Amino acid sequence: MRKLAFLLMLVVLPHYALAGQSSITEADGESCMGDDKSRKQTEDAALADAKRLAIEYTSTHVSSTTVVENFQLKQDLVEAFNRANVKVLNILDEKWADPAVSDCYTIRIKAEVVPVDDLMKKVDNTQSMADPRLPLNVNVWVDSQDQTYEEGQDVTVYLQGNKPFYARLIYTDASGNNIQILPNQHRSDNYFAGATILEIPEAKDKFLLTVTPPFGKEKLTLYASTSPLGGISTTKAGGDVYAVNEAPEAIPAKTRGISIQAVSTEEKAKKQSKVAEFAESSVEITTKP
Repeated sequence: MRKLAFLLMLVVLPHYALAGQSSITEADGESCMGDDKSRKQTEDAALADAKRLAIEYTSTHVSSTTVVENFQLKQDLVEAFNRANVKVLNILDEKWADPAVSDCYTIRIKAEVVPVDDLMKKVDNTQSMADPRLPLNVNVWVDSQDQTYEEGQDVTVYLQGNKPFYARLIYTDASGNNIQILPNQHRSDNYFAGATILEIPEAKDKFLLTVTPPFGKEKLTLYASTSPLGGISTTKAGGDVYAVNEAPEAIPAKTRGISIQAVSTEEKAKKQSKVAEFAESSVEITTKP
């Protein structure tokens, strides 16, 4: 079995580090100029309308898919998404209508709906990890109880989700290079069952994660979703893993470029949109001589 020597350090990813649970969806907004709004105010109003609908879609999704006996728990979850912060990931389309027809502006966005943290903290993590009826939640941890490793030791990483999920596991080395550990060249499938502890690396991976200098604080980040994750640019690093050809801040941003499935005719009639549940988890480790 091949040993891969990784030089690791703690990397802070702006806006996305330790992001926890969220949802990703697409929404349309519209506004007309009239006598009381400027062109810019009309565009802002349409964007606000799209953000409002993104929250509405997500809250409806959480309410309809969360089936638990604990009424207060469900209420806390729905309220957390009702009061969510909306991050615009992409503007998919925007246009002004033909002036001869109307003075209206429409916009379509891909948005991440991030629930209120204080309310999400009321949900016990142990319960959340054990119940597939709750929004997607994932954990990543390592085999060292104190998250400390010495030179030459091998690191084993564990992943788990409360329901089936697509995963991407990123390691960053001391020189600032990002390494995609999962999926890798031996394991291309990145869709995993829920309630199952996954081990990285395992026999099919055909490599080990071995600690080498320099030493210090290091980090592994797991991105997960109920829908296929957005693509990132990678190249083969040896015969095992992938080097990521993206700026650090682009990795979480592009990973959130999730493919939202087309809605059904019935859902279109109800002005609903598909919602992808998203979760992010990380673990810090310390290496020393």
